Amino acid sequence: MIGIFDSGVGGMTVARAIEMLLPAYRLVYFGDLARTPYGSKSPETIIRYSVQNAEFLLRQGAQAIIIACNSAASVATEVLKEKFSVPIFEVITPAITKAVQTSASGRIGVIGTTATIKSSIYRKKLHELAPDCHLFSQACPLLVPLVEEGWLRKRETKMIIRGYLQPLKRRQIDTLVLGCTHYPLLKNLIGPRIGSNVSLIDSSVEVAETVQDFLDHTPAVEKSLEQKGENLYYVSDMTPTAESIAEKIFGRRIQLIKT
Repeated sequence: MIGIFDSGVGGMTVARAIEMLLPAYRLVYFGDLARTPYGSKSPETIIRYSVQNAEFLLRQGAQAIIIACNSAASVATEVLKEKFSVPIFEVITPAITKAVQTSASGRIGVIGTTATIKSSIYRKKLHELAPDCHLFSQACPLLVPLVEEGWLRKRETKMIIRGYLQPLKRRQIDTLVLGCTHYPLLKNLIGPRIGSNVSLIDSSVEVAETVQDFLDHTPAVEKSLEQKGENLYYVSDMTPTAESIAEKIFGRRIQLIKT
C-alpha cells in the first residue's frame, strides 16, 4: 500500500490525485484531526507527530509513505528518511520544481502555514533549482482551520484570502505555489483574488506525478505494492465536517475510520 499522512483532511487532495493517476494501487490514509493544525506548532512537536504517523501507516502495511503536509515535510522529511527504510515522498520539491518550469518572470509566490514559511524550505529548494528566481512568501495561518471547519464559501474566508494575497500581488508574481495540501480546496477563491495571469501550482498533483515516475523506474518497489483490496482512510478524531469535506474532495462518500 501507499501510505499518506496529513494534519487533517486536506491531504486527501493528495490521496485523490494518487487515486486518479495510479488507480491500481491500494492506499492507506491517516489524517491527524485530533492534533491539527500542525502549522502553529514547534518543529520538535511536528517531527514527533510525523514519526508517530509514519509508524501507524507502516503498521497498516504501507510500503511507501507520502508526507502530504507541508508543515511536516518542511521539518520532518530528513528524519523520516533516516528512521524508516521505505521510500519517503514529500510535497515541497515537486511543487517548487513545477513552479520553476512554469514561471516566465522568475517571480514566484508561495502561501503556507506559519511553520512551513518559517522553515524557509521553499526558498532553499528554489535556490538549489534556480538561483536567479525570486521567491515571495506569505504565511496564512487561518486557512487550514477554515478548511477544517468547512468554511469553503464563507464571505469571511474570501476576505481573509484577499488580505493574505495582497502583498504577493504587489510583488507582481506570475506563479503561486499552494504550499499546503488544504489549499486546493480554496482554489476557486484563491484564483480570482490573485489574478488570472498567475498560475497556481497544486502540490497534490505534482507529488502524484513524482510517485508515478518513481514507480515507473523502480520495479522492485512497484511490484511490492498491494493492488487488491479497498483503500483505508483513518482519522485521529471525527469532526462534524470531516466526512463532508472528504466527500467534496473525492466526489463520493468516504468512510472514515477513527483510530
